[in-house]
Amino acid sequence: MDAWAADDYRPLPGSGDPVRLHDTASGLSRAAARGPTASLYVCGITPYDATHLGHAATYVAFDVLNRTWRDSGHQVRYVQNVTDIDDPLLERAEQNGQHWAELAAEQTDLFRADMAWLRVLPPDRFIAASDAIAQITDLIGQLKDSSAVYDVDGDLYFSVRSDPAFGSISHLDDAAMRALFAERGGDPDRAGKQDPLDCLLWRRERPGEPAWPSPYGAGRPGWHIECTAIALEHLGAGFDVQGGGNDLIFPHHEMCASEAHVATGRPPFAQSYVHAGMMAYDGEKMSKSLGNLVFAATLRRGDTDPSAVRLALYAEHYRSCREWIDSSLDAAGQQLDRWRQAVRRPAGPDAIRVLADVRGRLADDLDTPAALRVVDQWTEQTLAGAGDDASAPGLVRDTVDTLLGIRL
Repeated sequence: MDAWAADDYRPLPGSGDPVRLHDTASGLSRAAARGPTASLYVCGITPYDATHLGHAATYVAFDVLNRTWRDSGHQVRYVQNVTDIDDPLLERAEQNGQHWAELAAEQTDLFRADMAWLRVLPPDRFIAASDAIAQITDLIGQLKDSSAVYDVDGDLYFSVRSDPAFGSISHLDDAAMRALFAERGGDPDRAGKQDPLDCLLWRRERPGEPAWPSPYGAGRPGWHIECTAIALEHLGAGFDVQGGGNDLIFPHHEMCASEAHVATGRPPFAQSYVHAGMMAYDGEKMSKSLGNLVFAATLRRGDTDPSAVRLALYAEHYRSCREWIDSSLDAAGQQLDRWRQAVRRPAGPDAIRVLADVRGRLADDLDTPAALRVVDQWTEQTLAGAGDDASAPGLVRDTVDTLLGIRL
């Protein structure tokens, strides 16, 4: 499946600093990549509704990682999935009177347009779960060979306790896991399961649901096994970073890791687990169930400047849970106008230090608020008439464009 068109990426002089990220599993700041090629898997959308700014905040954050890695000399191997087989999608399609595949295609196209508008660099591989059935069923076979699969009325489940490291990402106790599992698509109370936390691998065919042939009978995959199979197929075990919103820590990333550990026998699944904070609106986390959403497409169609949206998202650290306030977009627009005024000046203070400082801030766990302060300081000095370096405005413009995706 195609992603979206790549925007211009202008290399900067010199090379950026090695990136360090906060790893959820260890709680430590760790080197984000171990070799010349940096590998990243970011869990994608379930395409049953438009992209809201909570989604945008996550994908923009990992876009900064992609840009910062490239600037530090890495080749980047970036994979993102689309969960186009899942209960919320099927339920919404039924409500709308649409075929599930039509709804998925429509919403995926909308997501592509939103990401291109926000100048998010596309993944190298953009893969629908429905296009990965062969890899998913093969992976289930590997788990069966490891005696980690059992049957409940024709549905196949993964035994999470077959992985001794289960729980090592979220560090939650069983009660907390069980509550979150029930809240986030799990079925802890299903009769016949060996453990309430065991997760669905393959759901046998039900009337009116999509199904694919498999060695286990016609059916469709569970949620977690989709990402596990796609990541292993295209990045292999031990890739650098698995990313997403912090609502994926448990159960999704915990389950994916355990499935991979057992299937391959080569932990870890990812070297680091990196998570963006949730975005709230009107005092509650943005969610489709609550309806308190600010849609990227609404802003796009209203001629909002995407650079202002990115600036507003950068104002707080990507790991922080924060609230979208409508006035923050106005403030970001004013900040953007001042930056643009400054880079149109014929000269300004030396910008080599600006480039070095922005690089340093982003290498330190993608500290965008600190990076913005660097550019703000240069802007204020320039607008006050300081500096006589004719090359400085151009270098600041390129720094902001390449590393932050903001067009001045």
